[in-house]
Amino acid sequence: MAVLSGLDCLLADKSLQEKFKGNIGYLCHSASVTKELEHGLLALQRTFGSRLKKIFGPQHGFVTDVQDNMVESKHYVHPFFKLPVYSLYSETRIPTDEMLEGIDHLFVDLQDVGTRIYTYIYTMTLAVEACTKKGIEVVILDRPNPINGLTLEGNILDPNYASFVGRHPMPVRHALTMGEVAEMHRKYWHKDAANSKVTVIKMKGWKREMSYEDTGLPWVIPSPNLPTIDAAYTFVGTVLYEGTNISEGRGTTRSLEILGHPKIEAFGFHEKLKPVLDKAELKGFILRPLVFLPTFQKHAGIPTGGYQIHVTDRKTFEPWRLCQYLLREMYAELGSDFKWKEPPYEYEFHKVPVDLINGTDELRHWVEKRGTEDEYRAIMKKGQTEWQEQRKSILLY
Repeated sequence: MAVLSGLDCLLADKSLQEKFKGNIGYLCHSASVTKELEHGLLALQRTFGSRLKKIFGPQHGFVTDVQDNMVESKHYVHPFFKLPVYSLYSETRIPTDEMLEGIDHLFVDLQDVGTRIYTYIYTMTLAVEACTKKGIEVVILDRPNPINGLTLEGNILDPNYASFVGRHPMPVRHALTMGEVAEMHRKYWHKDAANSKVTVIKMKGWKREMSYEDTGLPWVIPSPNLPTIDAAYTFVGTVLYEGTNISEGRGTTRSLEILGHPKIEAFGFHEKLKPVLDKAELKGFILRPLVFLPTFQKHAGIPTGGYQIHVTDRKTFEPWRLCQYLLREMYAELGSDFKWKEPPYEYEFHKVPVDLINGTDELRHWVEKRGTEDEYRAIMKKGQTEWQEQRKSILLY
């Protein structure tokens, strides 16, 4: 039996629908669909009629068409739904008082990908904070964590490196649903939590060990460069390369599964990589040497040597650690041809972008000095005990 998302559960339960008496705003995107692939906006408009007043979209836009970081979506009136569409990736990432005017409930229905760097969880927590000030109820229509709700990986964010790709002290792979992130926010991260009105409409049938394929739900891309569920797994690590001049495969049909640089000769470098990765006991994947031709973004139109990461065992695969090791070796191999991305990145204009992605500057220094496994594990260890205790206290499933 297929899992029912929070949206599907709401649509199936008239008594639940009757709890929401006022006007509604809907924060959604292209992946906000029912189990039959109907967009949630159509279903909610049919259910709540004229009380559905406003649409809100996250990064990449309500229609999930915008490719890149810091490329903003505009506000407009939707030509079919005849409702205002407000972009929360525009001149503001926080809903303004004007946007929230006349709203009693803000339904949040976003498909997350289980990685700290992915911004939808922060669009949600910023919306909770804005709605708390206005006395508006936020209703999370929960959805699966597509890379399972058990596996944790990566360092805890240092608050000194907080940004829109990391607002809260959590690991890179957090193993939470959107609803559980909202619970963490309410219990540990939001100073006005006592005044928050947050309701989570839980899924039915979801189990923490499930990968997205196990849910029986249709996969709709949550952002333009995550075309496959495999990419959601590799993204945990390959997102790191946004902070470098190494391509993460944007401009190909397997973005965020592919890495490379025009100066890498993939087969020769692979011979150097194999003993390093074997010594680190990295498992659950095969690196396939290839040459690719990005059609846009980094190295567009230039033959680029690198690798596709083929995940062979999701249970043993450690994407964050793998990509840190690959980055360390690429940094040494490329020498002066390697470059860290310069600011700005995600509206931070001074700090090194890769430090914001990492949530620390320690990993950049680890790469540059070709650090050891023991040093890597020491960075990973900080704050984990507290995080895991907090996480256990809020789990909904």
